Amino acid sequence: MSADELMGLVAADLDQIAPSEFASFQKVGGGEHPVSVNDEYVVRMPGPWDGPVRVVAVTADSFRLATLEGHLEAGQIEFRATAADLALEFVIESWARSGDRFSDLLYEHVGMAKEVQLHMWTSVLERVVRLSQGALEGGIVVTTRRVEQGPGDGGTGPGRGRSNGRLAELAGRSPSFDPEETKERSDGWHFDDMVEPLPPEPSGAPVERGSWEIARELMRDYQVADPNRVRATYLAGGSLAGRDMLLRVRFAGLPFHIGVRVGEVFEDTRVIGGREARVYGWEYRTLRGHFEQGQMHYEVWKWLDTGAVEFRLHAVSRVADSGPLLFRLGFRFFGRSRQLAFYRQACRRMRRLTESQLETERTAGATAAAA
Repeated sequence: MSADELMGLVAADLDQIAPSEFASFQKVGGGEHPVSVNDEYVVRMPGPWDGPVRVVAVTADSFRLATLEGHLEAGQIEFRATAADLALEFVIESWARSGDRFSDLLYEHVGMAKEVQLHMWTSVLERVVRLSQGALEGGIVVTTRRVEQGPGDGGTGPGRGRSNGRLAELAGRSPSFDPEETKERSDGWHFDDMVEPLPPEPSGAPVERGSWEIARELMRDYQVADPNRVRATYLAGGSLAGRDMLLRVRFAGLPFHIGVRVGEVFEDTRVIGGREARVYGWEYRTLRGHFEQGQMHYEVWKWLDTGAVEFRLHAVSRVADSGPLLFRLGFRFFGRSRQLAFYRQACRRMRRLTESQLETERTAGATAAAA
C-alpha cells in the first residue's frame, strides 16, 4: 500500500496500533471520525501515566499530537509514513522533555518511564507492520538527539556544577596528540576513514535548509554522538574553534570524564580530481588525562556537479601513554571494537538526523501551506 493508505488506516483508529497492555486512546467527546485537527484524546496507561493530548497537525501522510497539562511529558509527537526504495518507512518522532520534577525523576534517574516508553513505541511499530500486511525490514532504529537548556552548558543533565568544574580544569591541560608522531604510521596508530551518504540536493551551491546546511548545523551542535553514549559539556555562546569540551563517556556501564580541544574550523570549496566540492568541518584533539591519544575530523561535503552530499569522519588514534592506568588497560583490550562501533554509529546517526530534520521541515511547511 502507499504511505497515504497506511496513514489513513492508522488515523482511522489509534487503538489498533496501541498495545493494550501499555496504552489505549480515548477520544474526548467520542465520535468515530479519523484523527482531525483539534481532536483531543486521553492516553490511558498503567499507573500514574495517563496523558491528555491534542491533534495539532494532519497531512495525508502524517499527524502530530501535542501534550496538554497533566501529561507525563511536555512536547509533541509525530507519526508519519514515507515511501523509500520500494518500501514504506514509518516513523514516530518525539520532541519532549519531562512534564514536571516527578516525571524527570522517573525518566532520567530511575529510568522507569523511559523503559515503559521504549517498549510501548516498539510495540506500536510492530503493530503498524502487521497493519500494513508487510514485513519488517532492517529492524527498528532508535535515534536520540538531546538539546540542553542551561546557559553555559552544551550537554550535561543533572550534576552540572560538578561537570562545569571539571570543564574549567581542562584549560590548563595540554594536547596529548602531535600530528608529527603519526608520520611513520607505526607505533600502534590507527587511521580510520568513513563516508556516509546523506540525502542529495540539486547540483550547484548548497540549498538553503537543505541536507548540507542541516548536517553542518548538527555538527556545530555536536549532535554527531549519541547522548546515551557520549555527552559533551562546553561553554555555550563562544567560538567553536579553540573550544574545550568535557566528554562523559560510558564504557562497560561506567561513566568516564575525558577532555578534548577543538582546533581548526573550516569551510571552503575544494577541487578534487577536477570536481568541485563545498566542505565544512572541524577537528578536535585529545588532552592529557584522556585514555586515548588522537585527533578526530568531522566533515560534510557537497559535490557541486552532482549534488551528492556526504558526511565524512577521519580519525587518528592509539592508546595513551599517560593517564589513569585502569582506563588505558581497558581501552587497550576492549576499546578498539567499541571505537569502530562508535564511528559507524556516528555516521548512521548523522544520516538519520539529517533525514529526520528534512522531513520535519517538509511536513511543517506542508501544514503551514494547508492552513
